[in-house]
Amino acid sequence: MLTSGILYQAPVSLIPFICMAAGFLLTFLLLKWPPAFLPRDHGRAYAVNGEKSQGKLRGVGLLFVLVFMLLSLILLPLTLEYAGYLALLFFSMLFGYLDDAAKTPWSDYLKGTLDFAISVLTMALFLEFNPAELVIFGRVLQIHPILYFVLGIVLIWTSVNVVNCSDGVDGLCGSVSVVGIAAFGVLTMGWGGINIPSGAAMMIGCLLAYLWFNLSPSSMLMGDAGSRAIGFFLAVLAMKSGHPLAFVPFCLVMILDGGLGLVKVFFLRFFHISFFKNTRMPLHDHFRKTKGWSDTQVVGRYVILQALLCGAGLGAVLFLHG
Repeated sequence: MLTSGILYQAPVSLIPFICMAAGFLLTFLLLKWPPAFLPRDHGRAYAVNGEKSQGKLRGVGLLFVLVFMLLSLILLPLTLEYAGYLALLFFSMLFGYLDDAAKTPWSDYLKGTLDFAISVLTMALFLEFNPAELVIFGRVLQIHPILYFVLGIVLIWTSVNVVNCSDGVDGLCGSVSVVGIAAFGVLTMGWGGINIPSGAAMMIGCLLAYLWFNLSPSSMLMGDAGSRAIGFFLAVLAMKSGHPLAFVPFCLVMILDGGLGLVKVFFLRFFHISFFKNTRMPLHDHFRKTKGWSDTQVVGRYVILQALLCGAGLGAVLFLHG
């Protein structure tokens, strides 16, 4: 039983399902009748089939993130730490939305700097309430707080940006994210408190409602408002699970899909070294353009691969933990 929050009388085992249902219903209603102020997509000049996005509602991540925040405040116990994560999630979403709505897209350096600032604040908040430790092969390892602080910043910044880069095919980012979030929800069930698995279930509900409108052919796009917030959310789940290294198997598809493109751009821009010359980035564009995969095949195969990786990762973690 909960001791606070509107669901305090509900059985703990039912709370994640109630949160998921509430997230789905409220998000669905908002997306069914979206507000008129949302921006429209201008298309993407260098993306495969980028012209198909032109004119669609963009930045609807604003809506499902606000739904998640509102329901979290209403349904779940509010601690200072959890309130801090909600505030930082809001700013991750807000910066993305302002970029979505801008006539001229923000520079990569500005967005990278803002992501870094949020990562620093998140790790400062995390270490205020949590020990600097992680679980490897079933053993708890104490890490020097400074090293843990730096590694956590890298994890959060990387998560935000690889998820953002993976958002280029109808239904892709949302579907693969649901798989990763579900894996962290299962991992934290029983020892992660009620906020973490219930928050994961609530975000899944919000994303499932979004996917109702985003599956190919989509009528709306989450934009940076959604993808950056999801990346932040996944990183916090990884940190709070006590198994931050689980981020690798639970999000490996997005790490490879978006991360390889970041590596390619980094070395080309700063060292004038070109990798993957014959491979389009992000990888989903390579599979569509070079391999001839349809959008549905990209999403379906990515989800299958990520589900297999999450299953293997969960099995390994639970076996070693138990």
